[in-house]
Amino acid sequence: NVNKRCFALFHHTEIASDGLKGRVFEVSLADLQNDEVAFRKFKLITEDVQGKNRLTNFHGMDLTRDKMCSMVKKWQTMIKAHVDVKTTDGYLLRLFCVGFTKKRNNQIRKTSYAQHQQVRQIRKKMMEIMTREVQTNDLKEVVNKL
Repeated sequence: NVNKRCFALFHHTEIASDGLKGRVFEVSLADLQNDEVAFRKFKLITEDVQGKNRLTNFHGMDLTRDKMCSMVKKWQTMIKAHVDVKTTDGYLLRLFCVGFTKKRNNQIRKTSYAQHQQVRQIRKKMMEIMTREVQTNDLKEVVNKL
């Protein structure tokens, strides 16, 4: 009887709702608000399950790839900044920001590049604005601003 296989029976005593806790769901803003503008994606984390309803909390926001690609253009400087800020209700958020230089109205040259020192000043200003906007609000107000 060499060809016999052994199978171990496992009895799962876990509750199905416990498997949903801590799970992250990604939803576009258009799905939540029945809107046509669908380039914002929100990540929601499940904190509690009550029957068929899930209680979720904000876990992150991102832009779709096609929206990011449409914003990036040639002949301009892209400036990125990130900062870790605490809200008034104690949540620690890591914010990322992307900025672009812009041609002036009377500009003849096709490029609108920024010098390194200008990029540093712009990045510093971006970080100040993000810090100021988040430190004075709680998580709900910050998410509403997004």
